[in-house]
Amino acid sequence: MSKIVHYVHTSLDGFIEGPNGEFDWPMMGPELSAYSFGLHDRARTFLYGRRVWDMMAGYWPDVESISDDAHDLAFAPIWREAAKIVVSTTVDSAGWNTTVVRTVDELAKLKDRAGSDLLLTGGAGLADALTEAGLIDEYHAVVHPVLLGGGKRLFAEGRARRPLRLVETRMLDNRTVLSVHALTES
Repeated sequence: MSKIVHYVHTSLDGFIEGPNGEFDWPMMGPELSAYSFGLHDRARTFLYGRRVWDMMAGYWPDVESISDDAHDLAFAPIWREAAKIVVSTTVDSAGWNTTVVRTVDELAKLKDRAGSDLLLTGGAGLADALTEAGLIDEYHAVVHPVLLGGGKRLFAEGRARRPLRLVETRMLDNRTVLSVHALTES
């Protein structure tokens, strides 16, 4: 059975973007880049909420004209070719090999039929909804050495407790810390 894997970059103080929506602080060194590509090899379908989809669809199709970053240039063809799912009530259609679903229940049905894992990147709103529904099987959080002091939190407050099991932890590029947690039964 396929898993939903949530892969996210976070600040030490628990934010996934700064107070003004900034996402200019994650540092992709060679080890983190290799780890990221390993996740993409494992999960052949990318999963997005509407807001992250808008960012991705506005960047990756033409990244060669706006970036010379080695990670970006290597990832662009992977992104273009990969199957994608957008969970949204406002997106009617999307290009780039993308399926749009309206509800978490629809996504759960797709998860059951998927031939590989689904990789959710970023997206606090969708991650929160999928966590509440018990659909995220693994959390891969990369903590970057920065304090943002505010912004969008990794997880919303006031949610039910979820027991997790630590699967792995390691330092990447001598500056970021990866921790992988799996959902456990309570």
